[in-house]
Amino acid sequence: MGTVNFIWNLTKNYFTFGLIGLTISDRYASIVPVGGISMSPTFNPHDDSSMRSLTRDFVVVEKLCLEKYKFSLGDVVVFSSPTNHKEKNIKRITALPGDLVSTPPYDAVVIPEGHCWVEGDNQAWSLDSRSFGPIPLGLVRGRVTHVVWPPHRVGKVDRMTPKSLTPF
Repeated sequence: MGTVNFIWNLTKNYFTFGLIGLTISDRYASIVPVGGISMSPTFNPHDDSSMRSLTRDFVVVEKLCLEKYKFSLGDVVVFSSPTNHKEKNIKRITALPGDLVSTPPYDAVVIPEGHCWVEGDNQAWSLDSRSFGPIPLGLVRGRVTHVVWPPHRVGKVDRMTPKSLTPF
């Protein structure tokens, strides 16, 4: 009888902690891996394919910003791809609603209300708004705040707008 009671209590505890963890991950923050080099050097500055699983960056994505879509220029965000909803992308916001952006192949684009313009820091290797246009803010899943892995790169992610990305 003692073994059954122990297993039942262990199952209840795992289930409770699982629900708490799921709620935190869904509502407040989660840790996600960053793949690829489109955001290099901000993330994955040394993307060595032989050691990728040990060296790729893991980041904290906070989700409280989604409540009122409070974003600023230079924020790094995770969003669902506009072309494949199962795919998540990570890019930097370079223009907000009402801003004017001029980037080939577009002449000049005024960012519509409820949308933003995102670009990767490594523009040569980035599939971003230059390819698919402004993205709806409803696709944004959270704002990246910190790098938590690898240990030598742990730190805050700075909000910055490189001059090459600045809208006019």
